[in-house]
Amino acid sequence: MRFQTPLVPARLIRRYKRFLADCLLEDGRAVTAHCANPGSMTGLAEPGARIWLEPNDDPRKKLRFSWRLVDHGDGHFTGVDTAVPNRLLRTALSAGEVPGLEGYTTLRPEVRYGAGSRVDFLLTGGGQPDTYLEVKSVTLSRRPGLAEFPDSVTARGTRHLGELAAMAGRGARAVLFYLVQRTDCSAVAAAADIDPAYAAGLEAARAAGVEVMAWDCAIAPEGIALRRPLRVQGNNSDTAPDTAT
Repeated sequence: MRFQTPLVPARLIRRYKRFLADCLLEDGRAVTAHCANPGSMTGLAEPGARIWLEPNDDPRKKLRFSWRLVDHGDGHFTGVDTAVPNRLLRTALSAGEVPGLEGYTTLRPEVRYGAGSRVDFLLTGGGQPDTYLEVKSVTLSRRPGLAEFPDSVTARGTRHLGELAAMAGRGARAVLFYLVQRTDCSAVAAAADIDPAYAAGLEAARAAGVEVMAWDCAIAPEGIALRRPLRVQGNNSDTAPDTAT
């Protein structure tokens, strides 16, 4: 997925009201950018951080820039737009590019299920069981090489785990997919100290038959692409694809 317009480098002045960020462009101009991330963005929103913004000239938008990347300065990047994972995964699923999730004939987004929830994708057809697929954007990393979810308490995320477990109990296939928008991690784990209820819900969901998958991204100022599977850590078991390093 290439960015619609070339990104421009900037320095973060401050992030505030969750969706706004004051930034300093290299030419000295101060601008306000849209931040498409409602999370805490722990470790990603420090004043002075090198970031990348996407300009736009859409008259329907109030802000002329959107914050897309954090540049860690060592060749690694983090994508901050939480809408990117679903777009990336939908494209990859449609093209049959995700091992273990190929062969379906129909992909439907935002399908109602459970007790008033919507699953990110429902995969059907191809002689396979209906598959309920929930996608989570992961950007938190507090230890080298380890990505963690969530970055703040998420009652909604815990509810989704219960809904997936219920579908697995009814004979459907249920998959939780962590898409890590970082280039510097090789494993994913639940941030149990941040949200103990979510961590417990994750282990319960796995025990109930929910599959857990994780991939990272190739990220650069030119664009973002799905890259490789990552190891998923847990109290009960780890999954470790051969390609994770």
